[in-house]
Amino acid sequence: MIVVTVSLVEAILRPAYRPIVNAIMTLGVVTRLEAWIATLPRLAILLLLAFPFAIAEPMKVVALVIIARGHVAIGVVTLIAAYLATFLIVERIYHAGREKLLTYRWLAWVMRYVALARSLYDGIKLSAVGWLRAMKARFLP
Repeated sequence: MIVVTVSLVEAILRPAYRPIVNAIMTLGVVTRLEAWIATLPRLAILLLLAFPFAIAEPMKVVALVIIARGHVAIGVVTLIAAYLATFLIVERIYHAGREKLLTYRWLAWVMRYVALARSLYDGIKLSAVGWLRAMKARFLP
């Protein structure tokens, strides 16, 4: 249930926060940090990646618990902050160190299957959307 809720929230919020993320990614300080990260050894990049990821991901679950306890505004703000942290920090670190990180065979293997799972998820989502549109066209005027 939590996975479905998180997926739905992500699908709803992504269009809203993606422009913000894109604007921040073009800042000079971010590009300099990415260049610096790319110079680090792969273990340092992996550790650098693990730290914010380990904080941001559990915060998404915490946000859902906060919402479930009736504190919707605080929970939504926490959820948005966790997603922004994921995109702004984790994604940028991974992007900057991707080439070196994928020299870990285990990580390259995981990322191949993550890409496959994303493709399957996107295909299922597109199929569901197409099916819903067809049903709407058929049954609703």
